[in-house]
Amino acid sequence: MLKIKLFTFNPFQENTYILYDENGAAAIVDPGCYESEEQEVLRSFILSENLNPQLLLNTHCHIDHVLGNAWVKRTFDIPLLIHDKDIAVLNSVKAYASNYGFHKYESTEPDGYLSTDQDIQIGDEKLEVRFVPGHAPGHVVFYHKESGVCIAGDTLFRTSIGRTDLPGGDHALLLEKIKSELFSLPDDTIIYPGHGPVTSIGFEKNNNPFVGKNAKF
Repeated sequence: MLKIKLFTFNPFQENTYILYDENGAAAIVDPGCYESEEQEVLRSFILSENLNPQLLLNTHCHIDHVLGNAWVKRTFDIPLLIHDKDIAVLNSVKAYASNYGFHKYESTEPDGYLSTDQDIQIGDEKLEVRFVPGHAPGHVVFYHKESGVCIAGDTLFRTSIGRTDLPGGDHALLLEKIKSELFSLPDDTIIYPGHGPVTSIGFEKNNNPFVGKNAKF
């Protein structure tokens, strides 16, 4: 059984996730923890649950999702995996981080790359990698079939979708990929987004104004 712990960090109110199995093997997804107080919240949970972090995963590499990358890598000595089409996105963060007030941002390099022909193993649990670009050129989501959950980053939100006006964004492509890669999942699949509350595939099919059955875009 896959367990999921959600934290909301930084001024962007970004959702950071810890995914872990029954034996404590864990992956940290999109660490938005920037301030030391936020880092301590994440670290304290890992220690209190006796977790063993093994992987650091980015759904994509916009600033709000990678603020804690360097700290997580250093603290837990684990590799960072991203999609190779988001390398430029990750590398660009250092140039503009101070514009958003993140003067202490530390850049870090990926240790490997995600692709859709692989599964990610977290102890006894397996995540399917699905490629859903449009919000970012290398955006992926992580689907756990047995639990019926998807860590969706900034692709699909409750009654909304990821913005596509940032460099590398593509509105038409995002709509297409949501329909082919996310709406092909069972309706009861729970979506854990990069911001805001959880939702489900079935709810978004019926209610999302961008990609739902009554979409006007």
